[in-house]
Amino acid sequence: MSKKLIRPTDIEEAQINAAALADPDNLPLTEKEFQQFRRTPGRPQGSGKKEQVTIRIDTEILEQFRATGSGWQTRINDALRDWIK
Repeated sequence: MSKKLIRPTDIEEAQINAAALADPDNLPLTEKEFQQFRRTPGRPQGSGKKEQVTIRIDTEILEQFRATGSGWQTRINDALRDWIK
């Protein structure tokens, strides 16, 4: 069952914005503040070729890969790719 998003009308949007601006304790975010929640351009897009799975890996192995820092999941993928060659 999918849910349908109902957007406010222009009048409703104006009323919402007016109410938000009238509340000094809950002002809307400025564009600069809002930018911090946007995806950073430095992170590459995925290839679209990966599938999410659940797999059990020994704790020691997982700790070793995680200890190498960011990108550890890609390194596990690369290690598995090397193994199948």
